[in-house]
Amino acid sequence: MAEPKNAGLTPDQAQEFHEQFKVTYTAFVGICALSHFLVLAWQPWF
Repeated sequence: MAEPKNAGLTPDQAQEFHEQFKVTYTAFVGICALSHFLVLAWQPWF
């Protein structure tokens, strides 16, 4: 089995990147959910 590739980050840098990624991804999903809810309230499609 092939060894995993190193992205050039130290473990501490990778952990910091992952924490920030979780925050921005959660915000993105929240904005998407809110926009879908607003469109559903404005013009239901079912």
